[in-house]
Amino acid sequence: MNRLPSRPLSLDVLRTFEAVARLLSFSAAAEELSLTQPAVSRQIKGLEDELGAPLFLRATRRVELTGAGQTLLRAVDPALARIDASVRQIRMSRSRAMVSVTTFPSFASLWLMPRLPDFERDHPRADIRIAATDRMIDVDEIELDVALRHCDASKAPEGAIRLFGELLTPVIGARLADAIERGSAPPLRRPADLIDHTLLEMDDGLPGSLATCWPVWLSAQGLGQLAPRRWISVNYTHQQVQAALAGQGVALARLAMVHDVVERGDLVEPFGQGGRQWASPCYWLVPLGGARAVRRPEVQAFCDWVQAQAALTRRAVGDIADSEADMLPD
Repeated sequence: MNRLPSRPLSLDVLRTFEAVARLLSFSAAAEELSLTQPAVSRQIKGLEDELGAPLFLRATRRVELTGAGQTLLRAVDPALARIDASVRQIRMSRSRAMVSVTTFPSFASLWLMPRLPDFERDHPRADIRIAATDRMIDVDEIELDVALRHCDASKAPEGAIRLFGELLTPVIGARLADAIERGSAPPLRRPADLIDHTLLEMDDGLPGSLATCWPVWLSAQGLGQLAPRRWISVNYTHQQVQAALAGQGVALARLAMVHDVVERGDLVEPFGQGGRQWASPCYWLVPLGGARAVRRPEVQAFCDWVQAQAALTRRAVGDIADSEADMLPD
C-alpha cells in the first residue's frame, strides 16, 4: 500500500503558494517576495510534486487555481494570518504592554471607544488592539485577550461575565423632535403614531439580531401589523443611530449603548420610559484563556475597568441584575 509523505511542508513554500494564489500571477508573486520568476515556478512545481496534484492551471496570460489549489488555500490563508498576528503580538509585547480585544463594530463604536480615554489615562503604557468584526471569532485565538459579546445567556461562552442587559427604546434626533414640536412633522405622542414616520431598522442578517428589531417591539405594543411611512434598513446599529441623529427617522436604539447621547439631548425618547422594553440578549465580558488563566496585569486591569464601566451603564439604564450572580459556571 502506498503511504502519503509525512514530511511537513516548508513555510517559505506555503508563503509562495499563497502569494501566487492571491495574485494569480507567478511574476507578481516573484516581485512581491523578492524572488525570480523561475524560483517561484520551481517552488510551486516542487510543492505540486510533493502533494501529487496540480495546484494551478497555467495558461498563456492567466493562472487559475485547481480544485486542489482551492482546498490548500482555504487552509493556508487563515493559518498564515494567525502566524503573522502572533509574531506581531510577540514582537510588540517585548517593548510595550498590549491588550487585544475582539467585539462587534457597533459596540466598539458606540460603547467601548468613547470610554477608552478613561482607561488610557490611568494606564498610559498599555496599548489596545481592537478587532471589530461581526464574525464570531474563536475564543481559542491565541492572539486575543478579551472578547466582548452580545448573545442570550444560553449561548454565552464558558466563564463569561454579564455586563448589562438589552433595553430597547425608540429614539429620534433632536432635529426631528424640534420639527414635531413645531408641527412641521407628524406628531409622535403614542406608538400608533409611528405609522406616519420612517422607521430605521438594523438588518444584519444574523439570527441573534431578530430580538432587537422593530417587529418584536411593535408586537409587544399590539401593533404587529403597523406599516410605517417608510423603512430604511442598515447593516449596523451605529448606522441606525447615526441616521436618527441626522433626523432621518425613528430608530429602535439599544439604550445601554446610547444612554449618554440620550442624556445629552442629542437623541430623544418620544415615548419616554414607557417606550422601553427589555430584550433577551445581554452583553458579556469573556476573559480568554479560561476562568483560571493567569492573566497579564494589563489584561486584568482592562477586564476590571470594563466591569466598572458596565456598572455605570447598568445604573444608567436601570438594570438591577447582579453581574456577579450572573457569572456563568466554569
